[in-house]
Amino acid sequence: MNIVLMGPPGAGKGTQAEVMARKLFVPHISTGDIFRANIKAGTELGQLANQYISKGDLVPDEVTMGMIKDRLAEEDCANGFILDGLPRTIVQADALAAVLEEQGKKLDKVVNIDVPIEKLIERLSGRRVCRNCSQTYHLQNNPPTEAGRCDECGGELYQRADDSEETIKNRLDVYLAQSSPLIEYYEAKGLLLSIDGDQSINNVLADVGRGLGQNW
Repeated sequence: MNIVLMGPPGAGKGTQAEVMARKLFVPHISTGDIFRANIKAGTELGQLANQYISKGDLVPDEVTMGMIKDRLAEEDCANGFILDGLPRTIVQADALAAVLEEQGKKLDKVVNIDVPIEKLIERLSGRRVCRNCSQTYHLQNNPPTEAGRCDECGGELYQRADDSEETIKNRLDVYLAQSSPLIEYYEAKGLLLSIDGDQSINNVLADVGRGLGQNW
């Protein structure tokens, strides 16, 4: 099953994608993880991407689409994939459709996780990430046992630059301006599955499963 997972920053796409991938036996492909890995390694791509990500702006299409094309052509995507973080614009959606057509594939469903803006700001501003293992916590909803320390490896927890309140507001503005039209785009194609993301992780997952014809 070939799935695109949509939703604004902080909607919980990554969390849902990881569980969905295990249940569907397909890879979870996150452009965000790929960018962060390159930034940490200090690669040319990472340095370029960081110029945009650190300000909450979208990374230019030419930096991403070649990478996505190569990733979707890998063997582990033969039986499907969950693409998390792309497309974010109509231009990217058209480019993705062209890539899939070239590879003899098509999208089966576009899952949109919808969360009110005020909830997103609350979620993102409280998020902390481990510098060592990238485990994610939330100061209110999922705090670490020891303040400032990762439960998994003991690493230091920090707030990503793109999780500051000012950057969050910019990220949401960018999303609303450039990505929200994708909802109408995919709805017109009969691919859209909208899910209420303002509920527990398990309830969101159950709703997604039902929408995909799965009993989760």
